[in-house]
Amino acid sequence: MITNDKEQMVSETMQAAILAAPERFEMVEVARPEPGPGEVRIRLEGCGVCASNVEPWAGQPWSSFPGEAGGMGHEGWGIVDAVGPGVSDVHPGDRVATLSCHSFAAYDIAAADALVVLPPALHRRPFPGEPLGCAMNIFRRSDIRPGHTVAIVGIGFLGAILTRLATDAGARVIAISRRDESLALARHYGAAETIPMHDHWAIIEEVKRLTGETLCDRVIEAVGKQWPLDLASAITGFGGKLIVAGYHQDGPRQVNMQDWNWKGIDVINAHERDPAVQMRGLREAVDAVASGRIDPAPLYTHRYPLTQLDEAIAATRDKPQGFVKALITFGDAA
Repeated sequence: MITNDKEQMVSETMQAAILAAPERFEMVEVARPEPGPGEVRIRLEGCGVCASNVEPWAGQPWSSFPGEAGGMGHEGWGIVDAVGPGVSDVHPGDRVATLSCHSFAAYDIAAADALVVLPPALHRRPFPGEPLGCAMNIFRRSDIRPGHTVAIVGIGFLGAILTRLATDAGARVIAISRRDESLALARHYGAAETIPMHDHWAIIEEVKRLTGETLCDRVIEAVGKQWPLDLASAITGFGGKLIVAGYHQDGPRQVNMQDWNWKGIDVINAHERDPAVQMRGLREAVDAVASGRIDPAPLYTHRYPLTQLDEAIAATRDKPQGFVKALITFGDAA
């Protein structure tokens, strides 16, 4: 194993968060992981909090406790501090974004082919790579073209990024969300029209008015709940595409199959599971942010230390004033 010069000064243990019970993480001292063949160890600077963390944190019927050390943290970035046998393209000291899954801890292990080295343009800038890469993959799956009318249902972190990408592709974006501040965020990222998400039938009528009764070429549902999915189905036009970007993990869903059939729409589940596709999205996200094509900085609204992980996930659930996305940061990290 190759380490940096400071390796011997680093403790062989680390602090990690373990979900001990519903809505209760405990901070524990555990053995610092060692990279195996083809792996690297990352000293984490931070990890994003994902909306998909909320249900497991609250507890589900199939949940068991305690969870794994660092578990649920999958949006990490940091500094490589050790590499395992067979790793030659990544070196201690490289700053990376990873696709790993135990990043609610001081260190995480990632496969060397599941990370991207961050360029100097991103120096000291937070980079939760997984959700940024997810946005790029959803955008590709959405097949958005110049002249399309695209509705995005739910403007949070993902919806805002997709608004920018769709607008830059030449589409006219209609943003639909509950909070006025979310609609203002959508306008900041390029939305041409905004609609408050309050009344199902009133929203449909407004979309009809804005589109001359044709409804939308593409609709991206980015909430992960039943009603937004129903609404997204209703405002997808004939021959259009409904893209499911929200993460539905709290139970079964019902769909209006008659409406889907009648309108002949394509329904796309845009959650990628192919590691090669996930990595392509991550690389595209690094390029997009480094070049200034997208600027996620205004979306990182709340920062917490690891010891306040419960508060960070509660805020992700409750969305206090001004909230878009929470980051867990370590020490004096960006």
